[in-house]
Amino acid sequence: MRTRLEGIYIVVEIDDDGPGIPQDIQSRMFEPFFTTKNVGKGTGLGLSISYRIVVEMHHGTINFESRPRDTRFYVRLPVSSSLEIPGKGR
Repeated sequence: MRTRLEGIYIVVEIDDDGPGIPQDIQSRMFEPFFTTKNVGKGTGLGLSISYRIVVEMHHGTINFESRPRDTRFYVRLPVSSSLEIPGKGR
């Protein structure tokens, strides 16, 4: 995990050296109830809730890049909620 200041954002980068996220499911990662686990083993709400908190409540972004042995999630949060974010208004 790494953190850094990037313009008006604080960036938290989380990496994983697992098998990666298959290309065919990457577009669904933030959908509510989407999970790759077997029925009864997970609700599929974790990334959906995270997305709502970061993007909708705090006007940040959350995205990822993935390939085998190198998956990275990037969470960007504004340094100050009183700043006007370009393209987002206040």
